[in-house]
Amino acid sequence: MRWRPAVLLPFLLAACAKSDAPSSGKTVVRFLAGPDVGGGAKEVIAEFHQLHPELLIEMVEGPAGTGTREDMYSTSFMGGESTYDIVYMDVVWMPKFAHQGWLRPLDDKFTPEMQAQFLPGDIAGSRYEGKTYRVPVQSDGGLLYYRKDLLEAAGIAPPNTWAELAAAAKKLQNPPEVWGFVFQGKQYEGLVCDFLELVWGNGGTLIDEHGGVHVDDPAAVEALTWLVDAVRKDKISPDGVLTFQEEEARHMFQEGRAVFMRNWPYAWNLAQQDGSPVKGKVGIRPMVHGSGRSPAATLGGWGYGISSFSKNPEAAWTFIEFASSREAQKVAYMKSGIIPTRKALFDDPDIVSKSPHYKELREVLETAKPRPVHPQWARVSDILQVHLSAALSGQKTPEAALKAAADEIRPAMAR
Repeated sequence: MRWRPAVLLPFLLAACAKSDAPSSGKTVVRFLAGPDVGGGAKEVIAEFHQLHPELLIEMVEGPAGTGTREDMYSTSFMGGESTYDIVYMDVVWMPKFAHQGWLRPLDDKFTPEMQAQFLPGDIAGSRYEGKTYRVPVQSDGGLLYYRKDLLEAAGIAPPNTWAELAAAAKKLQNPPEVWGFVFQGKQYEGLVCDFLELVWGNGGTLIDEHGGVHVDDPAAVEALTWLVDAVRKDKISPDGVLTFQEEEARHMFQEGRAVFMRNWPYAWNLAQQDGSPVKGKVGIRPMVHGSGRSPAATLGGWGYGISSFSKNPEAAWTFIEFASSREAQKVAYMKSGIIPTRKALFDDPDIVSKSPHYKELREVLETAKPRPVHPQWARVSDILQVHLSAALSGQKTPEAALKAAADEIRPAMAR
């Protein structure tokens, strides 16, 4: 747990103050979210109020930092408070929150028939120990960006496998002006997401459904070797990639200084803006994989759950059902660019006309998988980050790095 009392207090006080505000006899339902960029959430709430004047939805706009908002929810729940009725959560928070008993199961409301209308990865990321605790409303997944103009000019097809990516990158790069491949190589969660996609795409896993640790299995070692070789042997990635998060990778790619990039869907719209050197020159596809294997994307995204401490769970569900509807998700897309979780919206004429790349994006998101759904995932990720970075920087071999990581993760998982 990361405690930030000086940061949390003003937001908690603001939330408590709202609870005492006059509500004209209405039932108040409250949740914490980040800044409402574009105003999509506010419009959804306004439309909900027109349909349900007896309910008052209060969205507390917290800080942009997701870790701080996670702490704010945790602080409230650890005190047994009903400050928030709805829990607007990152997919990676859900296992911890559910394990602690802070969330109500939603299976009696969010039926299998309803779930079938959503992308499968988003549903998988909403389940813990056989129960559903989250209704996904924003999807996300890692993908491969490529310079389609450069590949077409060279007569090279977009790569499917890691070997094809490495070969194309070597042929098309001209370092230091143009590098072959950029990714999230800094010691943080993004590096783990990149690594996971290669492991899954090589037929491996990190933690199985029974809690078994496979971090040092051959499939994972080979996947890490690919990434290390990109920097140290094949030299298709700059040394500086070890400091890259999403934005550093995006800037290099968008400036025309990289042929391939692993990143999240948000980078597409930025690459297509007026003035972007790569506008109209970018293609997307699922992340590359091992020979004879299938691609995979690390699932991101957000969804709504109901707090176990809420005094108004039925009212909370009424809003969640509306906010996750096809109509509300379309509003969120149009106003804020939120990627929907409902399959049907990827064929919506208005959305497709505005974002023609959504056909390819859906292909990526159909392969999305949640990070291991375990309450100790944050600890597991911290361990992995240290040892992945040691391998990328040449301090350890991939085999030694993952063996050390596995030796630390196994007892951490048993806590």
